[in-house]
Amino acid sequence: MLKSGWAAAAGLGSLVLLLTACGGSSGSSSTSTSTPTTTTTAQANGQPTSALSVPPPGSIVLVVQKSAVGYVLAAANGEVVYTYDKDTKGGTPACTGSCAAIWPPLTGNPVLSSASQGLGTVGTVSDANGAKQVTYDGKPLYTFKGAKALSVQGNGVGGVWHVIKLSKSNIISGG
Repeated sequence: MLKSGWAAAAGLGSLVLLLTACGGSSGSSSTSTSTPTTTTTAQANGQPTSALSVPPPGSIVLVVQKSAVGYVLAAANGEVVYTYDKDTKGGTPACTGSCAAIWPPLTGNPVLSSASQGLGTVGTVSDANGAKQVTYDGKPLYTFKGAKALSVQGNGVGGVWHVIKLSKSNIISGG
């Protein structure tokens, strides 16, 4: 059965809350070079039953979602993310001021969903206000103000705004 990143993230959050409420979990911190996470392990009869990676506060989880134009990169809350042709890889974001009011920069500490595979590199760059704007393969990411979850209505606007097209193969499927 194919699970979308959004459903997996929602299920993961529910399971963590359930495990915490039951008192059957313990937390420990683990870090990697790109995305620090907290690992929670459930205990049954003193034996670990599963391990869950929970992003630290301030994280923005990126997932692969199916949209009207195919599979795209989105935030876990369903906001599709866009790149802007006037940005350069690793450079300061070009969309500021009134542009950023319509195309809000995606900020936070980027984490790729564990339900995703074969994606590019995520990182951050400082925007005009000094905030950490999320990047994908070095290009700053934005959302489209007022867009509904999984809407791609901003794709192609002015010929300079683009979704990040991915494929079904970027989603890890489960049985």
